[in-house]
Amino acid sequence: MVEPAAPEPLPATRGLRYGDDARTPLGPPQGHQKVLYRGVRLLFRVVFTVLGRVELVGAEKLPGHGAYVLAPVHRSNVDFALLSLLTKRRMRFMGKDAIWKSKVLGRSVSVLGAFPVHRGAPDREAMRVCHSVLQHGEPLVMFAEGTRKQGAEVDELFDGTAYVAARAGVALFPVGIGGTQKLLPKGAKRPRFSKLVVVVGDPIEAPPSASAGGEGPRRVSRSAVRQNTLRLRRELQALYDRAQARAGDPNPPRTETPAPVDLDGG
Repeated sequence: MVEPAAPEPLPATRGLRYGDDARTPLGPPQGHQKVLYRGVRLLFRVVFTVLGRVELVGAEKLPGHGAYVLAPVHRSNVDFALLSLLTKRRMRFMGKDAIWKSKVLGRSVSVLGAFPVHRGAPDREAMRVCHSVLQHGEPLVMFAEGTRKQGAEVDELFDGTAYVAARAGVALFPVGIGGTQKLLPKGAKRPRFSKLVVVVGDPIEAPPSASAGGEGPRRVSRSAVRQNTLRLRRELQALYDRAQARAGDPNPPRTETPAPVDLDGG
């Protein structure tokens, strides 16, 4: 089956189309959404400056237009808000569909760039929605570790993040975040003072397409996606260590590190 050339909202579960429950169309924010987003982003900057003396490193690497995937480590619920300081552009990210059961909360996080992923839906559906976001030229945040983690080590990653970037043909930016686990650890109800550091790494470019011709979605080999996943893990660990050290809470040394990636191998 050939997908349409023009990107369209993709069907989700429960008879809903993407965007129906989020009340947020694809594409950059418009009108009041743009004003609200700027206001919320300013609030985040003030809060993180007061609580965390936030430091951004490498933010200039992010493109000023077009789509890309931002792949940060994930150690705290405030990570997504902190990432908004990297660029004036609104970035999109997945949220569990239960958030949209509250109209106020659902519309609020939609303004921030969230879109719902329905529990019980196949992973393939979530990947298709992410691809649609990138088709519309929007930056997309994907937490490569899958969910919020604890500890100093970046565990083995699934291939989903690298696959989405490769299939869309966009760059993948690893990001280390330091200090958020101390600012708002798991189970804490109130934030604590902690220096915050966000370090953007160099882009991991999408592998060449294996598709014949230029029509239809890009096809990339599993081995190429896996190579990018391994590289992403290695660079995430280095950036996380660097961010934690700059935040004054260095990760303990590890006896083993992820093996170097042979980018020329099959």
